[in-house]
Formats: sequence, structure tokens, C-alpha cells
Amino acid sequence: MFKKKFFIVFEGIEGTGKSSHSLSLIKKLKSLKIPCVYLREPGGSKNAEHIRSFLLKNENKGFNSLTDTLLYLAARNENFLKKIKPFYKKKIIICDRFIDSTLAYQHYGLGVKKRFINYINKEIIGTIKPDYTFLMFLNVNKLKSRISNRKTINRYDKFNKSFYKRVQNGFLKICNKNKSKYMVINSSNKYEINQDIIFNRVKKLLK
Repeated sequence: MFKKKFFIVFEGIEGTGKSSHSLSLIKKLKSLKIPCVYLREPGGSKNAEHIRSFLLKNENKGFNSLTDTLLYLAARNENFLKKIKPFYKKKIIICDRFIDSTLAYQHYGLGVKKRFINYINKEIIGTIKPDYTFLMFLNVNKLKSRISNRKTINRYDKFNKSFYKRVQNGFLKICNKNKSKYMVINSSNKYEINQDIIFNRVKKLLK
């Protein structure tokens, strides 16, 4: 059915549905017997999941922003070597967050230098980049109510509104530099509508 083996990423701030939609897409692809790999960041590989658990614990509030960034990049390195590089262009890869999240959160959100993040990212991933990204967009005024419905809350769910505005604006700036590689999805739409929009786009991309 699908000839191409794309690397597809879902990005967005908390509460936008990116994780739900990335899981929905991988479930659909597997039901069609299409070779695919799912991973999330931070996390994915065993060691990266350990870093994720440490990073997102609510008691870890006092991290210096550079320490925070280095931990995320360390998790990415583990993830990339074990979950992305071996399957790149061999299977469809679906990733919940990738390099754009580091720039949006750590640079635009926390003020870590962009050139530092870009340098480490390049050392980790080389020339391998996502083929396409779905950016889930949500009015930040709706964020609090969405997060409050979650069963578990991590420390990244507790930042203030101005932080999430900076992060989301960062995502949009990244997207606007290469619009052909992105689709912005309005998370205020009904879930099923966005599900169809995403899968229809994927079908066109992979033919």
C-alpha cells in the first residue's frame, strides 16, 4: 500500500493530543500490516526511558536550564542509536516529539542558546531528519482545562501560560521556515476529524 518509508514526527505543547494522534496513527499502520516503529521523546529505548522518568518527576524542579537540555539530548542520543538509525528508510518511523521540541522548549521557552542545541543535535543525528511533521496547535487559554483532566501530571505540565506561549510561538517559527515539511493541526477540532486529516495526509505522503 505504502511504498515510501518516511520518518514522521508529532510536535506541540502539552494537551494538544499529539501523543494520542501519534499512537492512533501507529495503530492504524500496524492494522494494515505496514512495517513501522513507534517511539517517544524523551524515551523510546530502555536507557532513554530511565532518563525520561528522572526528567519528568515533579520533585526535579530545580534543574538549571542547560542541565535540563543536556539530559534531553542524552536521551535523544540513546533513542536515535537504538530506535531511529537502525530503521531509517527501512520502516515508517512515528515519533512523539523530536528536535523541534528541544528548540521550542529549551531555546524559545527556557533561553538556552540555539547554536548550542543545534550543534549537539547535529552531532547526534547527522544528516538524518524527519520527512514530515504534524504540529498540533492549541489556544493556550484552553491548556489548563485539558491538563487538569490528565490522570498523571509531570513537571512540564506545571509551567505558566507565558512559558507555553513562548514555546508554541517557537514551534510556529520553526514551522514557518519550512512549510512544505509541516502541517499545523487545530487541536480544537473534534478528535475524529483530526484523525482523518492526519491519516489522509500520511496516505498521500507515503504513496
